[in-house]
Amino acid sequence: MDIVTQVILPLILAFIMFSMGLSLVIDDFKRVLSLPKAFLIGAFLQIFSLPILAFLITKAWVSGGGVDPALAVGMIILAACPGGVTSNLMTHLGKGDTALSISLTAVISVLSVVTIPIIINFGYYSFMGDDHNSPLPILSTILGIFFITTVPVAIGMFIKAKKESFADNFEPLARKMATFFFGLIVGVAVFKKWDLLVENFASVGLVTLALNIATMGFAWFVAKVTGLAERQRIAITLECGLQNGTLAIMIAATFLKNETMMLPGGVYSLLMFATGGLYLLLLRFLNKNTS
Repeated sequence: MDIVTQVILPLILAFIMFSMGLSLVIDDFKRVLSLPKAFLIGAFLQIFSLPILAFLITKAWVSGGGVDPALAVGMIILAACPGGVTSNLMTHLGKGDTALSISLTAVISVLSVVTIPIIINFGYYSFMGDDHNSPLPILSTILGIFFITTVPVAIGMFIKAKKESFADNFEPLARKMATFFFGLIVGVAVFKKWDLLVENFASVGLVTLALNIATMGFAWFVAKVTGLAERQRIAITLECGLQNGTLAIMIAATFLKNETMMLPGGVYSLLMFATGGLYLLLLRFLNKNTS
């Protein structure tokens, strides 16, 4: 499993991030300045509210007893990760503000290089205790995530800027390949711990579903009460509800070297497609009835 977690998994994640970079331009980051309110609300929800909700839900889950602490840490890892490229696609399909979605994904992915180690270390010590070894050395983790996520995105953006026609032609294929690799990672994560998943499916599935619904519902509510337009609410709701499960699995397997911690990311990655799809169907139904 070492070659898979230490080499293949990081390479797959790097390619997925590279494929995202092929669709980004500098204006996607500058757009933050033109949408400061929507972006700041989305960023706040992503960086602060999501981990807090995950901690509260996981704490209640653990208090019920019989939960492997590693699974609880896996929930915090998941909440620490930014949104993935799937949120951009679903926002587009739902006629939301795709530019806002892309801006949030891009910027939060860069910021997460710093926020991920802090959030995960807090969650690790909260659920595993001080008697365990330090899980994530801050500096080495920052560098590791930087080279696996930020650098590939930058390379993709560089190619987009210098060879736009090539990037535009290759990006659809790269996105399909990234989707395949994403499914492969989730499949491997579930397969490796199939017995543990079967044993804990009811509880793991329930708590990850609760986190997914809670984050999407809270994001929608905050976006609504702060007066954001519907297209912006759609983008923020999906951005908070569709996490980068690939990154969560990679962190658990590669940096923490704990395959049990991979499970919440794997289960969540399956469930979020269902809840995201149902949200889009609900939007379509409501818009049809109001038109």
